[in-house]
Amino acid sequence: MPHDPLAVDISKKFLGPSMDYPLGTDHLGRCVLSRMLLGIRYSLGSALVIQIVAIVLAILLGAFVALKRGIIDFLFIRICDILLAFPTLVLAFGLLGVLGPSLKNVLIALIFTQLIYYSRMIRSLFIGMNEKDFIQAARITGTTGFKLIIRHYIPNILPPIVTIVALDVGKVILEIAGFSFIGLGVQAPIPEWGMMVNEGKQYIRQHPELMLYPGLAIVLVVLLLNHLASSFKKLDQ
Repeated sequence: MPHDPLAVDISKKFLGPSMDYPLGTDHLGRCVLSRMLLGIRYSLGSALVIQIVAIVLAILLGAFVALKRGIIDFLFIRICDILLAFPTLVLAFGLLGVLGPSLKNVLIALIFTQLIYYSRMIRSLFIGMNEKDFIQAARITGTTGFKLIIRHYIPNILPPIVTIVALDVGKVILEIAGFSFIGLGVQAPIPEWGMMVNEGKQYIRQHPELMLYPGLAIVLVVLLLNHLASSFKKLDQ
C-alpha cells in the first residue's frame, strides 16, 4: 500500500488520480488505492475464512451424524429442515439482530448459515458411500472411526466439496459487502469494499468514482472466482 489507508488528511480530500495517489483520495483525504488493497483482507479474506471454517465443521458434524444414524440423525435432519426453510440471508439477519453489527458477528452468522447447508450435504455424501465395496473392505480389515473417515471417506468426497465451496466464495463476498453496505457488517473506518461503497454513495453526483472503484472490485473478483470454480468443476467431471 502506497499510503496509510486509515490516515486522515482533510487538506487532501477529493484529489484526482496522480502518481502519488493513483486512484485519488476520498472525502477524508485517505488514499483510495491503499484502502482498496487493504479491503481485500476484509472482503476476500473474510469469505475464505468463512468457507474454510464452515466446511471443516460441516465435515466433522456430517460424518458424526452419518456414522451414528438413529435418533441423532433424525433430530439432525429435522433441525436442518426447519433452518433451511428460511433463506440464508434471513437467518443471517436474525443472528446479526441478536449479536449486533460487527465483522466478527458477520463471520459467525455466515459460518452458521453455511454450516447448516454443508453439513446436510456432507451427511448425504457419507451415507451414499456407506455401502461401497471399499468402505466395507476397510471395515472388515479393522479400520474404523477417525482413521476410516480420513483414509477412505474424505478423499472420495473432497472433489465435489471443493467445487461447491469454491462456487460459494463469490456469493459470500457479496453477502459480506451487502451487510457492510447497510451498516450491519464491517464498521468505519475499516476499508471493506461494501463499506467503501456505502461511504461513497453520498458523493455519487460529484465523485462517483468513490463508489465505482470498490463496486468494480467486488464485481470483478466475484466473476473471476466463479469462472475459476466453473473451470475446476469441468476438470473434476
